[in-house]
Amino acid sequence: MKLYDELAEWWPLVSAPSHYGEEASEYLRLLRGAASGPLVEVLELGSGGGNNASHLKKELSLTLVEPSEGMRKVSRALNPECTHLPGDMRTVRLGRVFDAVFVHDAVEYMTTEADLRAALETVAVHLKPGGVALVAPDATRETFETGTSLEGDDEPPGEDGRSRSVRYMMWTLPPEPGASFSTVHFSLLLRERDGSVRAVHDEHHCGLFSRATWLRLFDAAGLDARLEQRTLEGVDYDTFVAVKR
Repeated sequence: MKLYDELAEWWPLVSAPSHYGEEASEYLRLLRGAASGPLVEVLELGSGGGNNASHLKKELSLTLVEPSEGMRKVSRALNPECTHLPGDMRTVRLGRVFDAVFVHDAVEYMTTEADLRAALETVAVHLKPGGVALVAPDATRETFETGTSLEGDDEPPGEDGRSRSVRYMMWTLPPEPGASFSTVHFSLLLRERDGSVRAVHDEHHCGLFSRATWLRLFDAAGLDARLEQRTLEGVDYDTFVAVKR
C-alpha cells in the first residue's frame, strides 16, 4: 500500500499524532482496568507511525513492531526512546513476553479469518500468563458503516515560509457478498514546498468480522476476551480486552 510505503514520509500530515491523545488515554484506562499485576512492558503490533505510542510512552515502556521501514522511520523520529523492530503481526516471534500487547487499527489488514487467527496467536505468544491484550479495530460487522470523509493537514512553514500540505478523500465501500473485507479508496493531493501538487490513488482492503468471530478466535488463542463499546467523536467502536489464560 502506497500510504505506508512510498508515501510514508507524509504520514504525520495524513494522521497527526496530536489527534490521538484522547484515544490513547482510553486505551491506557482499559489496559490498567484489566491488569492484575504490573503494567510496564508493552508490545504494540502494527505500530505504524507511532501516533498512539507518542502518548502511551509517557506511562509505559514500549516495544513497537511494524513491517514498513518507512513507517518505522517516521515513528523513530517521533518516539526515539521506544524500541522499534520489523515484523508482521501474523508471524513475528520476539522470544519474550510482555505485561500487555496492544494492536490498534492495523489489525484491519487481516482480511481473512486465518490472518486474524494468526495475529491473535501472536498476541497470545507474547503475553505472560495473566497479561492483558487490547485490540481496537476500526469496525466490526456490527459497527461498520460506508461513507466518505475529507481530511488533511499542513506542516508548519519553514524559514522560507513554505510548507507541505495534504488533502485526501477516504471512500469506504460496502463489502462484496461473502467477502471478509471491505475496500477503502484513498484519493490524495500532495502539495510540495515548491507549490507543485500531485494526485495519488491508493486502495486498501480492510478485514471485517462479526463480534462472535472475534470472540471465538480470542478464545481459540487462549485469551479470555470481553467486548468494550466506546464512542469517539460521535462514532461507535468495538474494542476487545482480553486476559491470557
